[in-house]
Amino acid sequence: MRAPSPSRGEGWGEGEIDLMTTCWLLSEDKAGMVNQCLGLAEALGVEPVWKRIVPRAPWKYLPPRLWFAPFSAPGPGSDALTPPWPDITIGCGRYAVGLALAIKRASGGRSFAVHIQDPKVDARRFDLIIVPQHDRLRGDNVIVTHGAMHRVTQARLDGEAPRFAPQLQHLPRPLVAVLVGGTNRRYRLEAEEARALGAQLMKLAHDYQAGIALSVSRRTSPAVTEELRRALATVPSVMWDGHGDNPYFAWLALADFIIVTCDSVSMVTEACYTGKPVYVVELPGGSRRFRAFHQAMRASGYTRRFEGRLEKWNYAPLRETESVAAELRARLQSRATA
Repeated sequence: MRAPSPSRGEGWGEGEIDLMTTCWLLSEDKAGMVNQCLGLAEALGVEPVWKRIVPRAPWKYLPPRLWFAPFSAPGPGSDALTPPWPDITIGCGRYAVGLALAIKRASGGRSFAVHIQDPKVDARRFDLIIVPQHDRLRGDNVIVTHGAMHRVTQARLDGEAPRFAPQLQHLPRPLVAVLVGGTNRRYRLEAEEARALGAQLMKLAHDYQAGIALSVSRRTSPAVTEELRRALATVPSVMWDGHGDNPYFAWLALADFIIVTCDSVSMVTEACYTGKPVYVVELPGGSRRFRAFHQAMRASGYTRRFEGRLEKWNYAPLRETESVAAELRARLQSRATA
């Protein structure tokens, strides 16, 4: 997926808490991290400012617990971290840990520090931590979720669907949205895997008289994109190759079935927001954490392995970002009235 990133220094949205509440998003420039922070901020109803973190040596090589003089860590390409300090920080990734805690100290404890994922430091130093259940961290200030925070909302799906529906009108039903990631540190998705997936999609289209709407991400290599383009040329399909407006939210809204490659926790979680059948394409590689995530999602009835078949099943849509935001809002209000 190529999800949109916020402009640095730009705010979004309106919400239910004081609109004067200030919020900084702390992360490196990775869509998966930025979008988790942004999704939670949007659900909370604040107007965040993204603070991009590009640490210099030696900090970028050190674990968070060893970050000395953290305000010296940001290097060229980083955004300034100077007072006035924000009311809330929402961070994701290890680079955000030391800086969030430094901001909390510099503000005299006033900045409410939220971290997404295990920070690998004493959890009690943060006000709130959000981790998926395949992480082992637990505590009174730890919220455990099935998947990742994200930006998918019903309003966004309903708003985007009419914009892109004309692109899919010529496709037969059922409509299958296919969300393709790419090689990362844990999984391999190269031309060989793309050929295998392409063959499965061709057969699926023929067997079920289905239409295919396929989207690549910015991690998808040109070789993978071309293999999939070649395979889909013979079946009713539309492919978004990264050029032009991104139809991602619309295709989630319009699809009857969703197929997602296993390399992205975020894409799987976002697909399950819809309540539609979600199939996961297995790829070579993996890790303990990824295997635990996918096993838990299957066991909970959210996903199934993609084996070339389409079947309907039901589950309650996975809408955890809103519930986490509600808990965060309650804690903020409780602290304000304490």
